[in-house]
Amino acid sequence: MHAIVVTLLVIVSIGLIVVVLLQSGKSAGLSGAISGGAESLFGKQKARGIDLILHRITIVLSVLFFILALAVTYFKI
Repeated sequence: MHAIVVTLLVIVSIGLIVVVLLQSGKSAGLSGAISGGAESLFGKQKARGIDLILHRITIVLSVLFFILALAVTYFKI
């Protein structure tokens, strides 16, 4: 059982890395970090299309990663 959980953890980890790298950046360098932070925090910009899908996939994969990481420690005993 431990080997199956570790294999799933590796697959979810690779998927999470790929999905995060596919997402577009929210700022344009240092100037975006200074002035764009408030705009993205208080602005009413909603993600549309592929950005919304990638955002939701990231949330699902991160929750799976957390659960599988706990399962690895549980089944190691």
